[in-house]
Amino acid sequence: MSIKSREYSRHLDNSIICYGTKMNKILGTALSVRGLTEYIQLLLEDDPQLIRVWVSGEVSSLKVHTVGLFFTLSDSGGQTTLKCVIWNSQKTRLQELPKLGTEILVKGNIRLYPKKGEYQLTIFEVLATGDGLQALRYQQLKTRLAKEGLFDQSIKRSLPLFPQIIAVITATTAAAWGDIQKTSYQRNPGVKVLFSPATVQGKEAPSSIVKAIERVNNDGRAELIILARGGGAVEDLFCFNDERVVRAIAQSPIPVITGIGHQRDETLADLVADVNAHTPTAAAEIAVPSYEVLKIEHQQRKQRLIASIQQRLKQDLEQLDGLKNRLKSIPLNAVSIREAKIKTLMLRQKLKALDPHAVLERGFSVVRQIDEEIVRDVEQLNEEQELIIQLAQGSIKVKVTEIITD
Repeated sequence: MSIKSREYSRHLDNSIICYGTKMNKILGTALSVRGLTEYIQLLLEDDPQLIRVWVSGEVSSLKVHTVGLFFTLSDSGGQTTLKCVIWNSQKTRLQELPKLGTEILVKGNIRLYPKKGEYQLTIFEVLATGDGLQALRYQQLKTRLAKEGLFDQSIKRSLPLFPQIIAVITATTAAAWGDIQKTSYQRNPGVKVLFSPATVQGKEAPSSIVKAIERVNNDGRAELIILARGGGAVEDLFCFNDERVVRAIAQSPIPVITGIGHQRDETLADLVADVNAHTPTAAAEIAVPSYEVLKIEHQQRKQRLIASIQQRLKQDLEQLDGLKNRLKSIPLNAVSIREAKIKTLMLRQKLKALDPHAVLERGFSVVRQIDEEIVRDVEQLNEEQELIIQLAQGSIKVKVTEIITD
């Protein structure tokens, strides 16, 4: 064998050895078809973005099967397709089913079938494109704001129990403005109602509502805000799902009640508001406590107070009768009649001193907070706080203007 032949043979042997080594390494790391398919299935079906995903497209094929409805969604150019299925168990729960050639919006989760190595979208919600896109935007914004905690009950502000001034935000021509005025006056004529006009429909509505809320807060007089509209179609309420409006309500230092006038559709403004009423009238009823009800409650408290005083007086009289009986049982030779009369007179004076009405008759008064708690120390009070002062005849309502601690 020539020198060249021996060199070629040696080079061929080395190449075979290298190829064999490389093949061993590849076989050591290679996946089986099943292993790769299961890995892809795990990636797809456990991806949080694909568990509930919205997809829009045109229904390019449709087949009714015994187990469900199989169809294909295509993009606008028809270059990309996605296989979809609606199982029979889900069909009856859908308000709308796909129709060939129509644009729809679907929500589902990705499932991969190892036998064919194909994936498809299992559908559990179908919407027409117009309503669907709007619903998708609504749901996405709702989810994002909910994650921020804007709808949490823990951050809801308490409404004032006895507001003196409330502000109403609605359209100038809206019937809601008249309904709130009428209801407020009927419930309590003493409550003052401020009007902050806003556009509550159309493209300009969100910015107009935000400005109206800012206007009320900058004014600073109102203790409560009612954001109202007299109902309308679903599309008329889109402004109350605007993020700017939602954030303006959330950031308002003054509590907000919504009375948008709808019962079926809940807006994001309703979710973020401190209290949600279905109608403007209902919002006014929540905001303004009934004067007649307050008067009845006051009479009930007054009756309970009188009953308590009468019970105390009865107990003191019974104690006095007991002392009288004891006095009668004392022999005359043990104490003189004059001493007995003196003791009796002292007991009567002591009893009279304990009589709350007698104390009031002498010019004293009882100062109570609105919740009926008796004020015993100036540390219980704040400036601008309302108080009830009970006199011998009647009561008066006052407001603290200055606290003097000396």
